[in-house]
Formats: sequence, C-alpha cells, structure tokens
Amino acid sequence: MFAAADLEINMTETQLDAYGGAPDLAATATFREIRQQPEVWLEAAALVEEQRAEVDAFLAPLLVQDELRIVFTGAGTSAFAGGIVAPTIARATGRRVESIATTDIVSNPAHFLAEDIPTLLVSFARSGNSPESIAATHLADQLLSEVSHLIITCNAEGALAREHLEKPDSLVVLMPPRSHDAGFAMTSSFTAMTLSALLIFLGDSAPTVAALSEAAAVLIEKDWAAVEALAQASIHRLVYLGSGPLAALAQESALKLLELTAGAIVSYHDSSLGFRHGPKAVLDDATLAVVFISNDPYTRSYDLDILAELRSSLGSARVLCVSTEVSAGEGGIVLPTLSGIDEGYLALAYVLVAQILALSSALRVGTTPDNPFPGGDVNRVVQGVQIHDFGGQAFER
Repeated sequence: MFAAADLEINMTETQLDAYGGAPDLAATATFREIRQQPEVWLEAAALVEEQRAEVDAFLAPLLVQDELRIVFTGAGTSAFAGGIVAPTIARATGRRVESIATTDIVSNPAHFLAEDIPTLLVSFARSGNSPESIAATHLADQLLSEVSHLIITCNAEGALAREHLEKPDSLVVLMPPRSHDAGFAMTSSFTAMTLSALLIFLGDSAPTVAALSEAAAVLIEKDWAAVEALAQASIHRLVYLGSGPLAALAQESALKLLELTAGAIVSYHDSSLGFRHGPKAVLDDATLAVVFISNDPYTRSYDLDILAELRSSLGSARVLCVSTEVSAGEGGIVLPTLSGIDEGYLALAYVLVAQILALSSALRVGTTPDNPFPGGDVNRVVQGVQIHDFGGQAFER
C-alpha cells in the first residue's frame, strides 16, 4: 500500500510551463483531482463500509423481489457511470439492471418508465443540483407504484441529497468531500461514485480496491509523461473504443476531451465491434485512437482485432493500447496487476489515461481546464433547463 506522501502534487518545470507559469489560473484543481483519485477510492470504500449495515438494510427488502428493476441514472458523466456499473452488476448478480440517463427519463418518461413494476432508481450526482437529477426522481414517484431511491452523490448540501435524506424509501450515500470536484470536469467524482456503486451492490472487496489504488498510483507517477506526450499538435481527432462496460468508458473519455479542450479537438467513441459499421470513416492522418482492452478472454479477442486493424491503417504511433497484458499493450499503457478484475472496476484505472490525455490536450490548445468556458457557454452545473409539467398523465397499459 502506498502512503499519502506518495501522491503529493509536485508539478514539473515542464508542467508549470504548460500552465503558463500560473497553474492556479489554469488547471490546478483538475491536476489535483486527477492525481488524488487513488487515495479518494480508499476513502470512498471506507465510507461505504461504514454505512454497510444501513445499505444492506435498505436493499434487503428490495432484492428479495425477483421482478425488481434496478435503473442507474444521471446526466453526462454521471450517466456514463451507470453505463459502466449496470452491465457489471447484471453479470455478477443475474438481475435486471439498466442504465438510463436522466435526460432520457425526463424528456421521455412514458417510454422509459412504462413498466409499473417495483423499481430501484439509483441516481448518480456530483452536485445534486442539476434540474434533470431532481426531476427524474419526481417522475419516478409520480408514475410508478413502487419505487425506492438510492442517491450516490458528492454533495451533502445538494438539492437531491437534501430532498431524499429523510424520505423513508430513500437512502443517501455520500462520497468523500474532496471528490466534489472544484474543476469543471468530473474526475474524482466520477470514479468515486462508480466504485461506490460497485461496492454497494457487489459487496466490499478490499483486495480489489487496494489493487486498483496501487495500480493507479503507479500509472500516475510513471506513465503520465508518456500519455502527455501523445497530445501533439498534429492530433486533431481522438477516437476511444472499448467493449461492454468499457464502451461506456470510451464515451466518458470522449466527453472529457471535448470538455477540457472546449471542443477544440474532435472526439469520438464506439464499441470495438461497432466502429467498423460506418464510424470508422472518422479516421484520418490527424487521428489518435485509444483502445481499452477487456480482461474477458472472449471479449478481448474483438478488442485485439480492432487494435491490429487500427495499427495497420494508422500506424502504431497513432494507436494507444490500454491493457493489463504486455502482449496486447506493446507500445501502450500496461497495468499487469489488474489482469484478474472485472471491467467495471478496471474502468476506474483506465479512465486515468483519458483524463491525463484530456488535460494535456487542453493545455496544448490553450484552454484553461479548470474553467474551459469562461464565457459561460457551458456550465459546471447545467443551466437553462426548463422542466415541463408532465401533467399527471397516466399510462394506458
């Protein structure tokens, strides 16, 4: 296990130069919040363990219902957290688990809440103040006969946490305070909430959390410069690919690049198999492709196929492989100590590569990652959303 001192934020002269000599005005928060994640995961796991009895008591009467529908929801990055954990939990438990964005629930409740069956709505929220986060829970209460709410949030003072704190059919699980990112983009908040959801539903796994934390700490200290070097002036497009839960990770990775570069670099995401069906047309001489390799032997074969194809068409220098095995990761990022863990957990370590690449690319194109949109065109907590009254409509079933 590493000590806290191992993760002190010591910017190199190169990094200071990249921040224009004034990191406090550009990327200090984002830099810190990426680097602190190995420690934050240990803190999040400890908080879940402290609340384990309450969590189990809340879940027990729900999980005995065979027809229970578990829906993970959130907006943006929080939705992608659901995309990672839902298939992981479904595979491990054999239960019906889905990921549906709050933006879909709010705009189309008649489609996504059509089945009036016992439902557990699990809401991810960094701030808990996004209009859709609150509206999704209200619509579920309005349209479903039996619904419970599990709120996983980084902000104890957020509207979502405060509203559900005392409700009998709700449980609020708080993340470590420093996971409530000060920077624009979700980094620590994303990984803390994702990990906590996995631990809540799959049980405490101290060895897995420790392995993740240690592997991430090594990646941050030893591979940061190699990832940073990929943010070259000749790169104008990035493609992220992955399978299963790692497809949702690819989606989050693409968003992180768009956010931190303020759209200056075009990003795309897809599944490893889906990419050939038209989206491959995005590739050009200015493209860098990143392939997240699965630990599942069957799924891994498809990831390796697209990896070889991309290396052939783009050249190895324009393809980054993120893997747990040296044979697949030749010329890439290899995390050999994580070869035995499920992709849901593996995504937490893999996403560090995308976060570092997004931060480095943002600095290269001259944005300020802590606030890429100083004019307010895009906001840290979404603004301008009007929640319309669903009007008490009842479904014709």
